[in-house]
Amino acid sequence: MSSLLSLPPWMQAAGLLVMSNVFMTFAWYAHLKNLNDKPWWIAALASWGIALFEYFLQVPGNRIGYTTVSLAQLKIMQEVITLAVFIPFAVFYMQEPIKLDYLWAGLCLMGAVYFMFRAG
Repeated sequence: MSSLLSLPPWMQAAGLLVMSNVFMTFAWYAHLKNLNDKPWWIAALASWGIALFEYFLQVPGNRIGYTTVSLAQLKIMQEVITLAVFIPFAVFYMQEPIKLDYLWAGLCLMGAVYFMFRAG
């Protein structure tokens, strides 16, 4: 545990946000595969239960990240992480075909990262 705390704050934040995004992606989309035959409110309750664990990781991740990056930088970091988590989820878990559009979306986000993190 102490080795994790020796990482720079932005890396701690990124790690927590990656883990929180895994939970959130499952909360938002896994019910489409696993609970599609159940009423929507059952899927909503299951999603809320999963999302609780997401918040246990996301809130400290954002707080740690905000000590070294701006709010806008933190948001862009979150969006890049979201896409990085979503693509493997969509392809491997949901069995969606991989699309070239994922590459284009990633390139657009890299442009956003450049503008949010550049000096100036």
